[in-house]
Amino acid sequence: MSKLEITRKKIYTYTDAEYHRMLTICRFLGKKIVFTNGCFDILHLGHIDYLSKAKDLGDLLIIGLNTDLSVSTIKGKNRPIQDEISRAMVLASLGVVDAVVFFGEETPYNLIKVTQPDILVKGADYKPEDIVGYDIVKNTGGEIVTIEYLEGYSTTTIEKKILGK
Repeated sequence: MSKLEITRKKIYTYTDAEYHRMLTICRFLGKKIVFTNGCFDILHLGHIDYLSKAKDLGDLLIIGLNTDLSVSTIKGKNRPIQDEISRAMVLASLGVVDAVVFFGEETPYNLIKVTQPDILVKGADYKPEDIVGYDIVKNTGGEIVTIEYLEGYSTTTIEKKILGK
């Protein structure tokens, strides 16, 4: 199997039987499942720092990725800059990422309910109790972790720089 095929096989929807099979195997083996989510429109050093720290918390790092429609709803008509397949492939090619799972809703609540992660991760700009899926993870004995962002790195900042603003 080529490296490109291996990368593609890390991308799922949360109704895929393969995704559920992977979760079942990981749970059976006692592996810690870490979950985070986002748009990841233009991957930058801040994302790499954040995702690496998230992966350090467990064995399997799953990223819930907003679909194009979901990103447009949240970020406005000029986003996403890259389409969902491009964003998923870039994320899936990272060594720290074990799975990328699309969700089309405004929040990943249903995906978190299906995934049942041991650890739910978001940026430190969130209070843990305000993070979508907090109730699901707490009710199953999991933990919520916030990670400080790397100062000076954001997709919005890059977008403004490109546009000369």
